[in-house]
Amino acid sequence: MNWDNYFLTLCNSIATKSPCLSRQIGSILVQDKSIVSTGFNGPPRGIPHCGYDRYDKDENIRHLLVGHVFKSDICPRKLLNYPSGTHMELCPAQHAEENAVSNAARNGVITLGTTCYLNSVIPCSKCFGTLLNAGISEIVCVEDKLYDEQAQFLINNSTIKIREFKL
Repeated sequence: MNWDNYFLTLCNSIATKSPCLSRQIGSILVQDKSIVSTGFNGPPRGIPHCGYDRYDKDENIRHLLVGHVFKSDICPRKLLNYPSGTHMELCPAQHAEENAVSNAARNGVITLGTTCYLNSVIPCSKCFGTLLNAGISEIVCVEDKLYDEQAQFLINNSTIKIREFKL
């Protein structure tokens, strides 16, 4: 098993911890083939994720879902028929890349010069900016495809190397 296979397998394993009802993404920050931090998409610590707990505590979501059949195992944005990637202001989750950087900071781990592996496409512009500010030197993803168009501007004006996993 080459290193890319190994890290993709770990990203997929880490993603299984995601409470997100829409997508399960895992991310790993690596320095010299050693893992320095991990993250999966989900709400910040202590914040309820989608499902009954959030429905009970989030008046805004309850209001938006009036007239819809609430299902605890379906993303509220999907219940409202919003296209994937839209109405993200309703999503309490942090992306896996953000959580990997936040977990590193929480533990006093330096991210400068690390590689970010993730079982997803090129990070959104918000995450790309976070990775750029954290000093990530390379992003390895499953597909060289943009999550959002604004990310291309950041890519064009940064030195972060982007590549697909070599499996």
